[in-house]
This record gives sequence, structure tokens and C-alpha cells, in this order.
Amino acid sequence: MIDVGHERTQMVADSKPRAIKRSWGRLAVEVRQHASSGHQIAVLGAGLLVGLVVSALILMASGISLVDLANEFVFAIVTDPTSISAVLTQTAPLMICGLAATVAFRVRFWNIGIEGQMIFGAIAATAVAIHDFGPPSLRIWIMMLAAALGGMAWIVLPAFLRLRLGVNEIISTLLLNYVAFDFLLHLLYGSWKDPKSGFPNSAEFDLAERIPLIGWQALSYSLVLALALAVLCWWLLNVSRAGFYAGFVHANPKMASAMGLSVASLVGGAALLSGALSGIAGFVISAGVEYRMTQSFFLGYGFSGILIAFLGRNSALGAAFVSVFVAVLFIAGQSLQVFYQIPGSVVQLIQAIIVISVASAEFFIRYRARWVG
Repeated sequence: MIDVGHERTQMVADSKPRAIKRSWGRLAVEVRQHASSGHQIAVLGAGLLVGLVVSALILMASGISLVDLANEFVFAIVTDPTSISAVLTQTAPLMICGLAATVAFRVRFWNIGIEGQMIFGAIAATAVAIHDFGPPSLRIWIMMLAAALGGMAWIVLPAFLRLRLGVNEIISTLLLNYVAFDFLLHLLYGSWKDPKSGFPNSAEFDLAERIPLIGWQALSYSLVLALALAVLCWWLLNVSRAGFYAGFVHANPKMASAMGLSVASLVGGAALLSGALSGIAGFVISAGVEYRMTQSFFLGYGFSGILIAFLGRNSALGAAFVSVFVAVLFIAGQSLQVFYQIPGSVVQLIQAIIVISVASAEFFIRYRARWVG
């Protein structure tokens, strides 16, 4: 005969959080059922602060004084119009890359091929510019549309392999980055080499093929485009029915499928949108920053987009805010390399430290630690 009361007591005891014994008492770690928005912001802010303090100590050990760090990261960025313009210009492509990662991650499609999609977006936009496709008054819009289609085309294969054959998209999207880069070099060292300079860049874009300037410093309408895309992605993910269904897919794809949702359609649609956004990011750099396609325009943006999505907690508005912070790191890192001869590896180390600090802070959002007895 089964003792139901004893079994129920044992199940309750097993479900209680296990206490970790320490010589100074008992520390219980348990899953936090709910974390308020204020608590999440405070914890992530504390993690970010720890990362910045550790980074500052490393830079000070490299020979940079605290006063110089304050000038580079605070006063120069806030007070110098040229620096502010550089940060906002850098923010636009970073924000779009962060949105591309956010859209894909919301349906558990781990798009690591953002840089490859940026390359093909820039290639498609440059093809429109080189061949003077369409009237000059509409060419910049045609270039943007071509860039979106180019990015979508480069993510179709990984999405198909994931949805039909179960191939891990982390591997397929990552490997396609190298294929895209080799094709880019083939064009720039071949038929698309600049005929005037002979350098492995495309020919410089005409005025009609450049994103117009706003009229303040070197800031262009790229930032306006990025903000518009952020609002669109926010609406899709937080207001539309597709975004509501995507929440189910993110929480439990098998349960979403059992409820009758078309998981394949949601994942495929999000993947295509992510590829389109990545392609537009490549267009923004080529037509709004460098005014030509170069062989290294995409470097670092894929990792940064993933970082922005992670720090923004897969939120479109969060990605928009975090992209400004990452842009400050970009510009300040360039200043450190130019004026203080800090190696690029140290700048990358600082970014990694900040990521690790924020990722570690996630523990205090998911779990609660308390003393028992």
C-alpha cells in the first residue's frame, strides 16, 4: 500500500531549493519567480558598472591616466560636436545589426551570419549604383531595396537547412560568412576594382547614390532610417499578432506547434527579416559612411549586433538604446588606438570584459540568494 502523504511530503522536500552549506552559515539559491523591470535594470546596470571599472583599471595599467580616460569616454563624447556626430553616425549601422539579431533570436533562430548578409546587401546595392539602375531620384531607394533582398537571399539557405533538414543554423550562417567574404574579394580584386585609383574598392558612389546628410556635421539620414526600423521592429515584436505568436515559439517551440501555430512560418519569416535588416546595415555603411564598397566595411558588426541584442534583452527598443553605448565604445576605442597607441586587442578585451560582466549579472535576475538559519 502506497503512503500518499509520505510521497507528497517527499516531493515537496525535493522541490525546495537546495541549500549550499558554508562555514559561516547556510546559503540558499533559488529560482526567482518574477523580477521587476526596475530590478532588472539595476542588476544589469551594476554589471555594466563592474565591467567599466575593470576596463578602466586595465587601461590605467597600460599607461593611460584616469583624467585622460574621463576626457576620452565622457567629456570629449558629450561636449565635442564632431565626436557626437561620429557616435550617432556609428550608431545607425550598429542599431540595425542589433535589430537583425534581436528579430532572429526572438524565435530561437541563432543568426551568426550577420556579416555575410551585410556583404551581400552591400553587393546588391553597389550593383545598382555601378550599373545606374533606375532614375537618379529613386536610385538610393532602389539600392536599399536591393540590399534588403540581397541579405534575405543569403539567409534563405540556412533557414531552409534548419527548417527542413534540422541543420544547426549557427554552423551554416557562420560558414557562409567566409563564402560571402571570398566573393567580395573576387569582385573587388576583379571587375569591380576602382578604375581610377586601382585599389581593391568599388568606384566611389555618385551623389544620387549616397544617403543624404541631415545638415549637422557629418550626420546623415541613416540614423533616421535606423530609428524608423527600430519602431517597426518594436511594433512587430510587441504589438502585432506575429510578435505574440513569436513569444510562444521562443518560450517552447514544441508547445507552440502543439497549439497549432506554424512554427516553421514564424521562424522562416523572422530569419528573412533578420537577413533583410543585415543587408540594409551593409547598405547604410556603404552608402552612408564610406560612399563605396570596401573589403573591410563589415568587420566587427556581426559580433556587435549579437552583443547589442544580448544587452538589450532581445528587445527592439533595448537594442536601440544599447547601440548608442556600443557606438561610444567604438569611437573611444578608435581614439585610444590613434592617440594612445593602445593595441586593438586591448580594445577587444575591454568589450569582452563588459559582455562577461553583464552576462554574469544575469544570474542575479534569474536567481535569488539568501541566508537560511
